[in-house]
Amino acid sequence: MDIRKVKKLIELLEDSNLTEIEIHEGEESVKLSRQGSIPAAAAYAPAPQPLAPAAAPAAAAETEDSGGLPAGHIVRSPMVGTYYASPTPESEPFVTMGQKVNLGDTLCILEAMKMFNQIESDQSGKIVAILCENGEAVEYDQPLFVIN
Repeated sequence: MDIRKVKKLIELLEDSNLTEIEIHEGEESVKLSRQGSIPAAAAYAPAPQPLAPAAAPAAAAETEDSGGLPAGHIVRSPMVGTYYASPTPESEPFVTMGQKVNLGDTLCILEAMKMFNQIESDQSGKIVAILCENGEAVEYDQPLFVIN
């Protein structure tokens, strides 16, 4: 299949509300689909480009005004979405209580509008609190983790 045809199909997919295009020409076929086309109930995967800690406004705050949270650095939700502790329902969580994390380590995934966004640690330290349950809806600026 001609590469120009494939590029045109990609443009069609991007400019439309379609989530998937499949074309067959003789024995050749091309199938294109958007990232968010997999139903969340079936499986979920991380987004190709994680949110950078600097790009997440109010991604962290100190505990002085935290209202009962353990002392440490609070990682907050940069968006409204659904919290997932692991990349798939069958796999181990990204982090557990007491685990040491480094700057840039993935802490969780937040699904918003069928897009899966990796939330990364913006500080090195130990996880002293995980404040969400798997599959829980989270609000903007809601505390997710405490790192000490």
